[in-house]
Amino acid sequence: MTKKLVINTTSHETRVALLENGHIAELSIERTRERGIVGNIYKGKVIRVLPGMQAAFVDIGLEKAAFLYVADVLDEMEAVEQFIDGGNSPANLAELTEEHPPLPPIEELLQEGQELLVQVAKEPIGTKGARITSHISLPGRNLVFMPTVDHVGISRRIEQEEEKDRLRQIVERIRPAGTGFIVRTAAEGKSEDDMRTDMDFLVGLWQSIAARREGKGAPSLIHSDLDVTSKVLRDTLTEEVERIVVDSREEYDKIVRFIGTFMPHLKYAIELYEDDEPIFDAFGLEVEISRALGRKVWLKSGGYIIIEQTEALTAIDVNTGRFVGKHNLEDTIFKTNLEAVKEIAFQLRLRNIGGLIIIDFIDMEKEANRERVHSSLEEALKSDKSKTNILKISELGLVEMTRKRVRESIGRTLCEPCPYCEGKGTVKSRTTMAYEIFRDLRREIGSLPGYRLTLLVHPDIAALLGDEERPGIEELERRFEKQIAVTARPTFHIEQFEIMVG
Repeated sequence: MTKKLVINTTSHETRVALLENGHIAELSIERTRERGIVGNIYKGKVIRVLPGMQAAFVDIGLEKAAFLYVADVLDEMEAVEQFIDGGNSPANLAELTEEHPPLPPIEELLQEGQELLVQVAKEPIGTKGARITSHISLPGRNLVFMPTVDHVGISRRIEQEEEKDRLRQIVERIRPAGTGFIVRTAAEGKSEDDMRTDMDFLVGLWQSIAARREGKGAPSLIHSDLDVTSKVLRDTLTEEVERIVVDSREEYDKIVRFIGTFMPHLKYAIELYEDDEPIFDAFGLEVEISRALGRKVWLKSGGYIIIEQTEALTAIDVNTGRFVGKHNLEDTIFKTNLEAVKEIAFQLRLRNIGGLIIIDFIDMEKEANRERVHSSLEEALKSDKSKTNILKISELGLVEMTRKRVRESIGRTLCEPCPYCEGKGTVKSRTTMAYEIFRDLRREIGSLPGYRLTLLVHPDIAALLGDEERPGIEELERRFEKQIAVTARPTFHIEQFEIMVG
């Protein structure tokens, strides 16, 4: 699989696209005025303890108070799960769990007014504030440093046991006593010197953070994580990325310095884009991004999927569409579902959809077909760095799954609720509005003085009341012996109307 990084930088926004086989697979966006805060470290102040939820609200200087669970105060396991590429094997996680007794109540751990050092684990999403943890993690190129956790873990994506043992022994030998490290996938094959360089940098960074904490009050920002370009380079850049194309001289120089320090053999892959055509247009990415904002995605066979995001969950519906198959109905449904699996996995990654996800596959009669679709979904999601958990297909053809959500989806980053329908996605029909106006007139018309009334409505409603629904207006005029004039107001919402005297 060929991979490229395409980076578009302006004074107000940076966009980084990861291309796989020529198509955009992941998109990261950071706006100058809305820079992400995941990974930032704050000195916060507890403003409210909630025993009933075993959590606390902490003021870290943002518009909304951050949310701190009791597990994020003491439980080292929570810290382990925060890392970018998955950190540990299930056996190691079980060992860690056994070492610690059940957590005490949060009211015994925190009090209002208490100051503590915390790190943002999840961006504020929707109406929710940021989620934070007291377990600090500092990612490097090869290692993730956990100064509050005494543990060494190895990325699941390193498969060879011999390599896992070699890396574990190196880290155990050189790490400071009482500290923790996760060995990242990028460390596979690296020497002890490479690991020591990373470790020394991260330990020094932590020491400077600890020193800054002493001289700051709460709430205050103690440490900002990397910008989006540096994060992607740190977390994504491997030998599989054949080319990096960037349209900014400043970003180009920064990338050259980063790769010269951590991956000098990749220097040849960096290219400064200087053509007049915008870089995302040249690579055909603007069209793909526009498609990622739509609710309907067509499949090559003629079927399609519908993606609907709500506050609570994301629903994905699979349909055969124009695909009629060649043999029988079960075969047509099975092939559509298999094709949809690949597209769903691709869209979840591209759109960065997280949280609870419900997939409504087309009902399959054969158990073997349901099993194959489920296995294909698990396989398709293996390349996704975000942690996923998938339940079996139910008898109704539904799959419940979760995908780790750290930041807003692309749709919610690039879009906002429609001011016309207020995010509902629908408005009342013209006929519904006409009949609602008739009911309101019946309620109000008897108490209004004068002979003449003026009804102000949206132009589409005015056209309907002057044509198909004109008999309804005439009936009211006869019954209440008043004249009703309908006037169109182009600035009105289609659901807005006013009844005026005169």
